Amino acid sequence: MKIKGFGGVFLRSKNLDVLKKWYEETLGISMGDWNGTIMKPDPENETVFSLFEEDNSYFPVEQSVMLNFQVENIEAWLEHFNKIDVPLLKGPEKSEFGTFVWIADPEGRWIEFWGK
Repeated sequence: MKIKGFGGVFLRSKNLDVLKKWYEETLGISMGDWNGTIMKPDPENETVFSLFEEDNSYFPVEQSVMLNFQVENIEAWLEHFNKIDVPLLKGPEKSEFGTFVWIADPEGRWIEFWGK
C-alpha cells in the first residue's frame, strides 16, 4: 500500500478568470473550460490542478485548499482507515473517474483519496 502522488490540488478563487490567466502567464499552466488541467508525471499517475468558485460545495467553504492523493488499492486504504479508527467523512463514491473517499486531518481539513 503506497501513495502514488497527489491526485489533485484544488483552490478556491474569488475570480477564476484572473487566476486562470495568472497561472497560464506566470507558470505556463493552461486550464480548460472546466477550470483545470491534468499533469501526468508518469503513465501511472495523474495530478489534477483545478480551481473552484469561492462558494462551491465540493469541499468545505471555509477550507481554501483540499489535497487529493491518488492511491493504489483504495480498498486497502479503507481497511487501513477503519483499522486505525479514522472515520470517513464521505464516500466511497464511484464514478467513471474512479473511487473517491474523504477523511479529515487533525485540524479538520478534508483530504480526498482517489483510486482508479
